[in-house]
Amino acid sequence: MRSRSPLRPAAAGIVIAILAVVVLAADQLAKTVAIDNLPPERVVPVLGDALQFYLVRNPGAAFSLGEGVTWLFTIALAVVAAIIVFLALRRVRSRLWAVVLGLLLGGVLGNLTDRLLREPGFPVGHVVDFISTPWMMPAIYNVADIFIVSMMISVAILVLFGLRLDGTRETRASRAAEAQAAGDVDASSDPGPR
Repeated sequence: MRSRSPLRPAAAGIVIAILAVVVLAADQLAKTVAIDNLPPERVVPVLGDALQFYLVRNPGAAFSLGEGVTWLFTIALAVVAAIIVFLALRRVRSRLWAVVLGLLLGGVLGNLTDRLLREPGFPVGHVVDFISTPWMMPAIYNVADIFIVSMMISVAILVLFGLRLDGTRETRASRAAEAQAAGDVDASSDPGPR
């Protein structure tokens, strides 16, 4: 089986940007439809208790934690977005990493958009949540949250399986070689006893 060549930096950036824009657009469209069509804070059954819509505006993080420090979440989202863009421009050459980071960036930008543009105003806007699955978790969430959580799980899986941002795989042999090389560098920089 032939291995694919790594993505060029521009290609990785384009993949990440396209996926981020698609997720951002889907998230904002879903939130707009929810605001226009759902009654605030009333359960609307979709599939019985398995899936419900419940429109709320969340000033905090998951489970409405940190309602008094909404601006901190805005800063955190902006930092995460900046890190993903930096990685996209400098390090990502793996197709899988490009897809995962693009979808994650779209989710982050979806909630960051709410923080920046929705009421009560910049930079403390409330995130629009409307999806409820009581059988799975007691949280109310949105499309952006789905991508953030699922892509963070994907990041953990990619790291666990040793897939690096450049598309190479970390193996025991590569770890040993890197440790050996680091040891050689340390030894050559040590002037020794005088």
